[in-house]
Amino acid sequence: MKSSGADANFADLDAFTAVAQARGFRGAATVRGVSASSLSEAVRRLEARLGVRLLNRTTRSVTPTEAGQRLLERLTPALADVALALDEVNAFRDSPTGTLRLNVPTVVARVILPRMLPRFLAAHPGVSIEVTAEDSFVDVLAAGFDAGVRYDERMEKDMIAVPLAGPQRFVVVGAPAYFAAHGRPAHPRDVLDHACIRHRFPSGVSHPWEFEKDGEVIRISPTGPLISTSIDLELEACIAGVGLIATFEEFVEGALKDGRLESVLDDWLPPFTGPLLYYPSRRHMPAPLRAFVDFVKAEKFRQTR
Repeated sequence: MKSSGADANFADLDAFTAVAQARGFRGAATVRGVSASSLSEAVRRLEARLGVRLLNRTTRSVTPTEAGQRLLERLTPALADVALALDEVNAFRDSPTGTLRLNVPTVVARVILPRMLPRFLAAHPGVSIEVTAEDSFVDVLAAGFDAGVRYDERMEKDMIAVPLAGPQRFVVVGAPAYFAAHGRPAHPRDVLDHACIRHRFPSGVSHPWEFEKDGEVIRISPTGPLISTSIDLELEACIAGVGLIATFEEFVEGALKDGRLESVLDDWLPPFTGPLLYYPSRRHMPAPLRAFVDFVKAEKFRQTR
Protein backbone atom coordinates (compact mmCIF):
# COMPACT_ATOMS: atom_id res chain seq x y z
CA MET A 1 0.00 0.00 0.00
CA LYS A 2 1.36 3.43 -0.95
CA SER A 3 2.02 6.03 1.69
CA SER A 4 -0.19 9.11 1.76
CA GLY A 5 3.00 11.18 1.76
CA ALA A 6 2.66 12.35 5.35
CA ASP A 7 5.78 10.41 6.27
CA ALA A 8 7.81 11.80 3.34
CA ASN A 9 11.33 12.55 4.48
CA PHE A 10 12.07 16.27 4.89
CA ALA A 11 15.48 15.87 3.26
CA ASP A 12 13.86 14.19 0.24
CA LEU A 13 11.37 17.03 -0.11
CA ASP A 14 14.24 19.52 0.07
CA ALA A 15 16.17 17.55 -2.57
CA PHE A 16 13.17 17.52 -4.90
CA THR A 17 12.75 21.27 -4.49
CA ALA A 18 16.42 21.90 -5.30
CA VAL A 19 16.32 19.78 -8.45
CA ALA A 20 13.01 21.24 -9.65
CA GLN A 21 14.22 24.81 -9.14
CA ALA A 22 17.57 24.18 -10.83
CA ARG A 23 15.90 22.19 -13.64
CA GLY A 24 18.60 19.57 -13.35
CA PHE A 25 20.40 17.22 -10.99
CA ARG A 26 23.89 18.52 -11.74
CA GLY A 27 23.00 22.15 -11.22
CA ALA A 28 21.24 21.37 -7.94
CA ALA A 29 24.16 19.20 -6.84
CA THR A 30 26.61 22.04 -7.49
CA VAL A 31 24.57 24.46 -5.43
CA ARG A 32 23.96 22.02 -2.58
CA GLY A 33 27.48 20.63 -2.53
CA VAL A 34 26.33 17.01 -2.83
CA SER A 35 26.46 14.40 -5.56
CA ALA A 36 23.90 14.33 -8.36
CA SER A 37 23.36 10.64 -7.68
CA SER A 38 22.33 11.30 -4.07
CA LEU A 39 19.74 13.85 -5.24
CA SER A 40 18.48 11.43 -7.88
CA GLU A 41 18.06 8.71 -5.27
CA ALA A 42 16.23 11.11 -2.93
CA VAL A 43 13.76 12.08 -5.67
CA ARG A 44 13.18 8.44 -6.65
CA ARG A 45 12.57 7.62 -2.98
CA LEU A 46 10.05 10.45 -2.68
CA GLU A 47 8.23 9.43 -5.86
CA ALA A 48 8.02 5.84 -4.61
CA ARG A 49 6.52 6.96 -1.31
CA LEU A 50 3.97 9.23 -2.98
CA GLY A 51 3.23 6.87 -5.86
CA VAL A 52 3.40 9.78 -8.31
CA ARG A 53 6.03 10.86 -10.84
CA LEU A 54 7.23 14.33 -9.90
CA LEU A 55 9.88 15.01 -12.55
CA ASN A 56 10.09 14.39 -16.28
CA ARG A 57 13.68 13.37 -17.02
CA THR A 58 15.36 13.45 -20.43
CA THR A 59 19.00 13.55 -21.45
CA ARG A 60 18.62 17.29 -22.06
CA SER A 61 16.38 18.54 -19.29
CA VAL A 62 14.54 17.90 -16.04
CA THR A 63 11.12 19.50 -15.62
CA PRO A 64 8.36 19.05 -13.05
CA THR A 65 5.27 17.10 -13.99
CA GLU A 66 1.91 18.70 -13.24
CA ALA A 67 1.93 16.97 -9.84
CA GLY A 68 5.54 18.00 -9.30
CA GLN A 69 4.79 21.63 -10.15
CA ARG A 70 1.90 21.75 -7.68
CA LEU A 71 4.07 20.20 -4.98
CA LEU A 72 6.88 22.66 -5.74
CA GLU A 73 4.53 25.63 -5.46
CA ARG A 74 3.42 24.51 -2.00
CA LEU A 75 6.84 23.40 -0.81
CA THR A 76 8.83 26.49 -1.80
CA PRO A 77 7.23 28.91 0.69
CA ALA A 78 6.97 26.18 3.34
CA LEU A 79 10.66 25.34 3.16
CA ALA A 80 11.50 29.05 3.13
CA ASP A 81 9.50 29.45 6.35
CA VAL A 82 11.38 26.56 7.94
CA ALA A 83 14.71 28.07 6.93
CA LEU A 84 13.62 31.44 8.29
CA ALA A 85 12.54 29.91 11.59
CA LEU A 86 15.86 28.16 12.01
CA ASP A 87 17.75 31.30 11.04
CA GLU A 88 15.88 33.39 13.61
CA VAL A 89 17.13 30.97 16.24
CA ASN A 90 20.59 31.36 14.70
CA ALA A 91 20.43 35.07 15.52
CA PHE A 92 20.71 34.22 19.23
CA ARG A 93 24.16 32.71 18.76
CA ASP A 94 27.29 34.68 19.55
CA SER A 95 28.29 34.24 15.91
CA PRO A 96 26.25 33.04 12.92
CA THR A 97 26.43 29.51 11.59
CA GLY A 98 25.37 28.01 8.31
CA THR A 99 26.28 28.01 4.63
CA LEU A 100 26.44 31.03 2.35
CA ARG A 101 26.03 30.21 -1.35
CA LEU A 102 27.38 32.76 -3.83
CA ASN A 103 27.31 32.90 -7.64
CA VAL A 104 30.05 35.16 -9.00
CA PRO A 105 31.86 35.98 -12.27
CA THR A 106 35.19 34.24 -12.79
CA VAL A 107 37.19 37.44 -12.38
CA VAL A 108 35.64 38.06 -8.96
CA ALA A 109 36.52 34.55 -7.83
CA ARG A 110 40.08 34.98 -9.04
CA VAL A 111 41.10 38.48 -8.00
CA ILE A 112 38.63 39.84 -5.41
CA LEU A 113 37.28 37.06 -3.19
CA PRO A 114 40.74 35.61 -2.40
CA ARG A 115 41.56 38.87 -0.63
CA MET A 116 38.29 38.93 1.30
CA LEU A 117 37.15 35.43 2.19
CA PRO A 118 40.05 34.40 4.45
CA ARG A 119 39.39 37.40 6.73
CA PHE A 120 35.64 36.83 6.69
CA LEU A 121 35.95 33.13 7.50
CA ALA A 122 38.42 33.85 10.29
CA ALA A 123 35.93 36.30 11.81
CA HIS A 124 32.99 33.90 11.40
CA PRO A 125 34.20 30.35 12.07
CA GLY A 126 30.65 28.98 12.10
CA VAL A 127 30.00 29.99 8.49
CA SER A 128 31.00 28.02 5.40
CA ILE A 129 30.88 29.47 1.90
CA GLU A 130 30.11 27.77 -1.40
CA VAL A 131 31.26 29.83 -4.39
CA THR A 132 30.20 28.98 -7.93
CA ALA A 133 32.26 30.92 -10.47
CA GLU A 134 30.71 31.25 -13.93
CA ASP A 135 30.34 33.92 -16.57
CA SER A 136 26.80 33.10 -17.69
CA PHE A 137 23.80 34.99 -16.38
CA VAL A 138 21.62 32.84 -14.15
CA ASP A 139 18.68 33.47 -11.87
CA VAL A 140 20.70 33.05 -8.71
CA LEU A 141 17.72 32.77 -6.39
CA ALA A 142 15.91 30.20 -8.52
CA ALA A 143 19.18 28.23 -8.69
CA GLY A 144 19.40 28.14 -4.91
CA PHE A 145 22.06 30.78 -4.26
CA ASP A 146 21.77 33.30 -1.43
CA ALA A 147 23.35 36.14 -3.39
CA GLY A 148 25.13 36.92 -6.63
CA VAL A 149 27.71 39.30 -8.01
CA ARG A 150 27.50 41.20 -11.27
CA TYR A 151 28.94 44.30 -12.91
CA ASP A 152 25.74 45.76 -14.29
CA GLU A 153 24.25 48.17 -11.77
CA ARG A 154 20.72 47.48 -13.07
CA MET A 155 19.24 45.00 -10.65
CA GLU A 156 16.14 42.90 -10.88
CA LYS A 157 13.08 43.97 -8.92
CA ASP A 158 13.32 43.69 -5.14
CA MET A 159 17.11 43.40 -5.18
CA ILE A 160 19.60 45.30 -3.06
CA ALA A 161 23.10 45.99 -4.40
CA VAL A 162 26.23 46.67 -2.34
CA PRO A 163 29.65 47.49 -3.89
CA LEU A 164 31.90 44.49 -3.41
CA ALA A 165 35.11 46.24 -4.48
CA GLY A 166 36.35 49.51 -5.87
CA PRO A 167 36.61 50.59 -9.52
CA GLN A 168 38.39 48.37 -12.03
CA ARG A 169 39.64 48.86 -15.56
CA PHE A 170 40.47 46.97 -18.71
CA VAL A 171 43.87 47.19 -20.36
CA VAL A 172 45.10 46.30 -23.82
CA VAL A 173 48.45 44.55 -23.63
CA GLY A 174 50.95 42.76 -25.80
CA ALA A 175 54.41 41.24 -25.54
CA PRO A 176 57.48 43.43 -26.20
CA ALA A 177 58.46 41.10 -29.06
CA TYR A 178 55.06 41.57 -30.68
CA PHE A 179 55.34 45.37 -30.52
CA ALA A 180 58.89 45.24 -31.88
CA ALA A 181 57.65 43.30 -34.90
CA HIS A 182 54.29 44.99 -35.52
CA GLY A 183 54.40 48.42 -33.88
CA ARG A 184 52.01 49.90 -31.33
CA PRO A 185 48.45 51.09 -31.95
CA ALA A 186 48.23 54.84 -31.33
CA HIS A 187 44.45 55.02 -31.66
CA PRO A 188 41.70 52.45 -30.95
CA ARG A 189 40.96 52.06 -34.68
CA ASP A 190 44.58 51.00 -35.21
CA VAL A 191 43.68 47.81 -33.31
CA LEU A 192 41.95 46.60 -36.48
CA ASP A 193 45.40 46.32 -38.10
CA HIS A 194 46.73 44.06 -35.34
CA ALA A 195 46.39 40.39 -34.46
CA CYS A 196 44.08 40.16 -31.46
CA ILE A 197 43.17 37.43 -29.03
CA ARG A 198 39.43 37.39 -28.23
CA HIS A 199 37.49 36.00 -25.30
CA ARG A 200 34.22 34.13 -25.82
CA PHE A 201 31.69 33.88 -22.99
CA PRO A 202 29.55 30.79 -22.24
CA SER A 203 26.62 32.47 -24.01
CA GLY A 204 28.66 32.37 -27.22
CA VAL A 205 29.10 36.14 -27.29
CA SER A 206 32.47 37.76 -27.88
CA HIS A 207 32.08 41.36 -26.79
CA PRO A 208 33.65 44.22 -28.75
CA TRP A 209 36.54 46.13 -27.21
CA GLU A 210 35.29 49.46 -25.90
CA PHE A 211 37.36 52.62 -25.63
CA GLU A 212 36.38 56.01 -24.23
CA LYS A 213 38.07 59.42 -24.13
CA ASP A 214 36.71 62.95 -23.71
CA GLY A 215 33.15 61.73 -24.15
CA GLU A 216 33.90 59.77 -27.33
CA VAL A 217 33.13 56.04 -27.22
CA ILE A 218 34.62 53.67 -29.79
CA ARG A 219 33.73 49.99 -30.03
CA ILE A 220 36.01 47.74 -32.01
CA SER A 221 35.47 44.11 -33.04
CA PRO A 222 39.03 43.02 -33.79
CA THR A 223 40.13 39.85 -35.52
CA GLY A 224 43.01 37.51 -34.87
CA PRO A 225 44.36 33.98 -34.76
CA LEU A 226 42.87 32.91 -31.42
CA ILE A 227 39.53 33.06 -29.64
CA SER A 228 38.96 31.12 -26.43
CA THR A 229 36.83 30.69 -23.32
CA SER A 230 40.01 30.22 -21.24
CA ILE A 231 41.63 33.39 -19.92
CA ASP A 232 44.73 31.41 -18.93
CA LEU A 233 45.25 30.22 -22.50
CA GLU A 234 44.68 33.73 -23.82
CA LEU A 235 47.23 35.27 -21.44
CA GLU A 236 49.91 32.69 -22.23
CA ALA A 237 49.36 33.22 -25.95
CA CYS A 238 49.66 36.97 -25.49
CA ILE A 239 52.91 36.60 -23.54
CA ALA A 240 54.20 34.33 -26.31
CA GLY A 241 53.64 37.13 -28.84
CA VAL A 242 50.57 35.75 -30.64
CA GLY A 243 48.72 39.08 -30.43
CA LEU A 244 47.06 41.73 -28.29
CA ILE A 245 44.54 41.05 -25.57
CA ALA A 246 42.01 43.25 -23.75
CA THR A 247 41.34 42.06 -20.22
CA PHE A 248 41.03 43.04 -16.56
CA GLU A 249 44.12 44.87 -15.33
CA GLU A 250 44.34 42.51 -12.33
CA PHE A 251 44.87 39.53 -14.63
CA VAL A 252 48.08 40.99 -16.06
CA GLU A 253 49.52 42.97 -13.13
CA GLY A 254 52.38 40.53 -12.60
CA ALA A 255 53.27 40.32 -16.29
CA LEU A 256 53.23 44.13 -16.58
CA LYS A 257 55.48 44.54 -13.56
CA ASP A 258 58.10 42.06 -14.75
CA GLY A 259 58.07 43.30 -18.34
CA ARG A 260 56.57 40.25 -20.04
CA LEU A 261 53.69 42.44 -21.22
CA GLU A 262 53.30 46.13 -22.01
CA SER A 263 50.09 48.17 -22.17
CA VAL A 264 48.89 50.51 -24.91
CA LEU A 265 46.04 53.00 -25.34
CA ASP A 266 45.86 53.58 -21.57
CA ASP A 267 44.34 57.05 -22.02
CA TRP A 268 41.39 55.42 -23.82
CA LEU A 269 40.63 52.97 -21.01
CA PRO A 270 39.18 54.75 -17.94
CA PRO A 271 38.13 52.90 -14.77
CA PHE A 272 34.60 51.55 -14.47
CA THR A 273 32.36 50.64 -11.54
CA GLY A 274 33.48 47.50 -9.76
CA PRO A 275 31.36 44.43 -9.01
CA LEU A 276 28.19 44.58 -6.93
CA LEU A 277 26.96 42.04 -4.42
CA TYR A 278 23.20 41.71 -4.86
CA TYR A 279 20.56 39.89 -2.84
CA PRO A 280 16.79 39.98 -2.34
CA SER A 281 15.14 42.85 -0.55
CA ARG A 282 13.44 41.12 2.34
CA ARG A 283 12.95 41.75 6.01
CA HIS A 284 14.74 38.64 7.21
CA MET A 285 18.10 37.67 5.76
CA PRO A 286 19.90 34.39 6.45
CA ALA A 287 22.46 34.99 9.18
CA PRO A 288 25.50 34.05 7.03
CA LEU A 289 24.41 36.47 4.31
CA ARG A 290 23.73 39.22 6.83
CA ALA A 291 27.21 38.72 8.28
CA PHE A 292 28.80 38.83 4.83
CA VAL A 293 26.94 41.99 3.80
CA ASP A 294 28.05 43.69 7.02
CA PHE A 295 31.62 42.54 6.35
CA VAL A 296 31.56 43.88 2.78
CA LYS A 297 30.28 47.26 3.97
CA ALA A 298 32.98 47.39 6.65
CA GLU A 299 35.63 46.51 4.05
CA LYS A 300 34.51 49.44 1.91
CA PHE A 301 34.83 51.76 4.90
CA ARG A 302 38.25 50.34 5.76
CA GLN A 303 39.49 50.83 2.19
CA THR A 304 38.37 54.47 2.09
CA ARG A 305 39.95 55.54 5.38
